[in-house]
Amino acid sequence: MKIGEVILPDFPLLLAPMEDVSDPPFRAVCKENGVDLMYTEFISAEGLIRDAAKSIQKLDIFEYERPIGIQIFGDKVEVMREAAAIADATNPELVDINYGCPVKNVACKGAGAGLLKDLPKMQKITEEIVKICKRPVTVKTRLGWDDNSINIHEAVKRLQDVGVQAITIHARTRSQMYKGVADWRWIAEIKERADIHIPIFGNGDIDSPEKALEYKNKYGVDGMMIGRAAIGYPWIFREVKHFFQTGEKLPPPTFQERIETCKKHLDFSVRWKGEKLGIFEMRRHYTSYFKNLPDFKPFRTRLVEAPTYSQVLEILEEVSEKYANNYLSLIEEKEQTEAVENIDFCMAL
Repeated sequence: MKIGEVILPDFPLLLAPMEDVSDPPFRAVCKENGVDLMYTEFISAEGLIRDAAKSIQKLDIFEYERPIGIQIFGDKVEVMREAAAIADATNPELVDINYGCPVKNVACKGAGAGLLKDLPKMQKITEEIVKICKRPVTVKTRLGWDDNSINIHEAVKRLQDVGVQAITIHARTRSQMYKGVADWRWIAEIKERADIHIPIFGNGDIDSPEKALEYKNKYGVDGMMIGRAAIGYPWIFREVKHFFQTGEKLPPPTFQERIETCKKHLDFSVRWKGEKLGIFEMRRHYTSYFKNLPDFKPFRTRLVEAPTYSQVLEILEEVSEKYANNYLSLIEEKEQTEAVENIDFCMAL
């Protein structure tokens, strides 16, 4: 597959741009585990043109990350055009426009998914960005604002007509936020259209190799974007690829892999952001890295409260000593206990 001059596998796996998650340290561990195309966190166009430090830092990309796209959001034509020029000059492979963010302080101010309520303006912004960028322009969007205003068919056609070279569709409306079930039937309808010829990637609810293969076969997408399922579990990309190739599930990562990947993530975070901020921003990842570990809460509390890099490493060593030798048996025991509890609950109903 090609997007402009960007060469990708026949069915690429993409890492979703997630605010306060998809930074270079997180992208590093995902890249090691097989993701094919990544995007930065979404970057405020206003922040870029005003040279805001936080927005400028999000432009940081490293050679190992390529191919990578820089994603921007905003609601003003000229501001988005200027911000796109700044992003394009940073030399990514792609410039991506966010028309899907549902959060109130973005969408309700007319940016992100808010532009699904004004398709002519969305089209104008996109057209100007395509004109200014030397690199391919892609888009991430949603089905529509709510169930009564699903306009993804018109949005995709308008975007393609002004030169967008690939579109990722999160199969929810803005009003759904991240709740309910992603309805990929809409994406399948887009893929069936004879007048749509650019790659269409699906996003939403892909959290296992089995579901990835099911949705690949059922909805006919050109690739998949994975977001929340990769937080604390970057191995999902290698697991999905292995399942596609063999029909068999890879064994889950060993406990040592979890520890080493968490340490690698932490180390990069501290080196890139400095010790104080790097430690602070790792706190959201510990629960996911050590999901299902019984009696992990006291360790998590200590990890979140630890003020220095060396203290965090010491706690991770304690975690390793406690769980390394019987990790799988503990997980199996917890899963069996939860299964019994679920049966008892259902019988009680």
